[in-house]
Amino acid sequence: MPLVTLITGASQGIGLATARAYAEAGHAVVMAARNAEKLEAAAAELGAMAVPTDVTDPASVDALFAAIRERHGRIDVVFNNAGTNVSPQDVGDMSWEDWRTVVSVNLDGAFLIASGAVRMMKAQDPQGGRIVNNGSISAHVPRPGSAAYTASKHAITGLTKSIALDGRPYSIACGQIDIGNTASDMTARMSGGVPQADGSTKSEPTMDVAHVARAVLHMGELPLDVNVLTQTIMATNMPYVGRG
Repeated sequence: MPLVTLITGASQGIGLATARAYAEAGHAVVMAARNAEKLEAAAAELGAMAVPTDVTDPASVDALFAAIRERHGRIDVVFNNAGTNVSPQDVGDMSWEDWRTVVSVNLDGAFLIASGAVRMMKAQDPQGGRIVNNGSISAHVPRPGSAAYTASKHAITGLTKSIALDGRPYSIACGQIDIGNTASDMTARMSGGVPQADGSTKSEPTMDVAHVARAVLHMGELPLDVNVLTQTIMATNMPYVGRG
């Protein structure tokens, strides 16, 4: 039976690749992102539903779930993927505005989407569903100059575990996928070199985003009595194991 699947940050990168994987698997896909023009073009290509959404705005998130309820009547899978970052900077040099830019999307937005999904999953019949949060390698270890991003992704791990615990009575499963160096616009700079913990600058290998999309599809298609709580998928030779 097709799964009604919401993907945030869906207009590009990991979100778009995952939306494509779910659409090609025959699922009903709802794509959400801030850039309405890019979102609607991508959704038209995939035959998906596009809902321009600012995940940092509670009213915008409420409108998203209202649109899903009106079109589909339920939600089965949520890929909580929207995220952002700022340029590397020492924590002492980071402005409040840069901190809030990252945390408002990566953490506040993830909470708002998860909260709306949980309310809908608890109320629908049959009850239940699955949330997959996009963590990061940075949910485990930081890069230099990444205080806001790393703090937000460590917090996602706590959010994931709390949802997984609180969701048990309602058949709501929650897991996290931690991704290392997917080839995308965000990681394009890695081929030219990124700062390392030893003070050097080195290029880093990346992997095809399609591998991540397939991993998220696998997590979403599991029966609700099975959960992948955490999964790490990464370019084999990236400097993660032993980082620091």
